[in-house]
Amino acid sequence: MSSESPAFDPHDGTCGWANGSAAMRAYHDAEWGVPSHDDRHLFEMLVLEGAQAGLSWATILGRRAGYAAAFHDFDRAAVAAMTDDELEVLMGEPGIIRNRLKIFGTRKNALAFGRVQEEFGSFDSYLWGWAPDGGPIVNHPTGLGDLPATTPLSDALGKDLKKRGFTFVGSTIVYAYLQSTGVVDDHVDSCPAKSKRA
Repeated sequence: MSSESPAFDPHDGTCGWANGSAAMRAYHDAEWGVPSHDDRHLFEMLVLEGAQAGLSWATILGRRAGYAAAFHDFDRAAVAAMTDDELEVLMGEPGIIRNRLKIFGTRKNALAFGRVQEEFGSFDSYLWGWAPDGGPIVNHPTGLGDLPATTPLSDALGKDLKKRGFTFVGSTIVYAYLQSTGVVDDHVDSCPAKSKRA
């Protein structure tokens, strides 16, 4: 998508964070805040949000294809089966963030994700069970300053995920995850994407 495209108008009321690039805008328009119930996508976003820790979302979004290649197109079982040697090789992969804790944490999270699937039937059932009345939670911010970094829900979910063996699941990361999977819709009220789903 070109930044010249009519769909990339930085003055059309869209959430301000999305207007840095066409890729950010496409992600905002098609995915952010859209309820997801697909376990593969839920695992993908868990990987990407964990990778974002300490970095910008634009940095991670720009490496999304690299993460897909490195981690078996986010096939949870395949990632859980990766060996230490395979993970070590990824330390030389320029298409991802070459952080040992994050790389090895991806396998750890794949294993924990599988245990949740076994217990609840799907990760989707587990995740959406946290949303009041099955969610989504639709907030009504008027600007970026209204968006919280954490909430009581992200605090509680993060603690539960950690108890279940997940890593990189602090409350701030978990809140971003809730937004990216559509459990929370934090589009500003003037955003066209909000009106499509309100």
